[in-house]
Amino acid sequence: MKNSIVLLFITSLWLVFSQCGKDGIDIESNYYAEEDYALLSQYLNIPNVPANYQIKFPDYYGPGRGPSFNTDLATLGKVLFYDVNLSKDRSVSCASCHKQELAFSDDVAFSKGIENRETTRNSLALGSVFSFNEYYGPSSSIRIPFFWDNRAESAMEQAAQTLKNENEMGMDMPTVVERVKDAPYYVPLIQKAFGKTDISAYEILNAISEFTNTIGSVNSRYDQALDVLYAEKGFSFQNHLSNSLDLLTTKENLGKNIYLSNCASCHNNINGAPNVLSANNGLDLVYTDKGIGAISTTNNIGMFKVPTLRNIELTAPYMHDGRFATLEEVVEHYSTGIQDHPNLSQELKTYSEENSQYEPIKFNFTDSEKANLIAFLRTFTDEEFLNKEVYSDPFK
Repeated sequence: MKNSIVLLFITSLWLVFSQCGKDGIDIESNYYAEEDYALLSQYLNIPNVPANYQIKFPDYYGPGRGPSFNTDLATLGKVLFYDVNLSKDRSVSCASCHKQELAFSDDVAFSKGIENRETTRNSLALGSVFSFNEYYGPSSSIRIPFFWDNRAESAMEQAAQTLKNENEMGMDMPTVVERVKDAPYYVPLIQKAFGKTDISAYEILNAISEFTNTIGSVNSRYDQALDVLYAEKGFSFQNHLSNSLDLLTTKENLGKNIYLSNCASCHNNINGAPNVLSANNGLDLVYTDKGIGAISTTNNIGMFKVPTLRNIELTAPYMHDGRFATLEEVVEHYSTGIQDHPNLSQELKTYSEENSQYEPIKFNFTDSEKANLIAFLRTFTDEEFLNKEVYSDPFK
């Protein structure tokens, strides 16, 4: 009799829960303790069950591939990334200069930091890469170092320098730690990420690094077109060169050919790190900002990072100083405006038989070639990435 009653009770529970599912009623599981979630909800728009930060790469890049991340650490990192309290005058955050809707770039030549100070270089687009985790890191053939002068080799080092910069956030790490400890909404997040309520400077930087490493833009129209090519013929660089992409227009395919013939020698084929990590692209004959030359013991004046180009349509103005307001201006520079600086990169030189010397290339693109190239560059825009909630501002 006792066993029958237990069985009847279990069966009743099963019927109740299965009926809830049929009626479309969600049974909420509480990831955070009730009092912790109530505290978080006073300040933040964070789901009761944290978002999944795993990235699934397109099939052409490798079926089933994609990095996973520590959800609790990335969630903490996102809040730190958006928190204006981590700047000296509590006016700016990392996200102030890296806006999601602009592929984590800014729409001015020089962003505004604390006390309305201007940065000294244009804010690089964090969302200009296929996968931040895959491509940024210590300098190598497949890794891109950080900043326009490539001076940092980890996301943690980048975050530390940004927090410290007197034109950006103007903080020292002991003060950052104090600010984090003073904010009540960090207590549950730190507990989940580290299993304790205390936090160190290293752990703060590690959390910011974890969040930025989750950034990835993998669903542009260009990616979709490559997936179709992969499904039909398998993906290889040769297939990429020799085949039009079915999802792209004739104009965009013509632009693809121009890009691969003239731009990919530096910028690669959009899915990997640039072929060269730094270059002098002939912007000036005399450089006020010496770039890598300002921190190098060798003659690298006018050498800057070769940026990645995903979402480039959204990340104007362009170059380290934001001098070009449009893609049209950028293309015109490479078409007719490359200056003959002594450090001009070899990829932008050609040998003149007439003058018996190397001179800047003049691509001399026609108007239709310029339009086709820009049309192709615009296929790199990833609308899904720009609206992903996992990257959005969590503050109310």
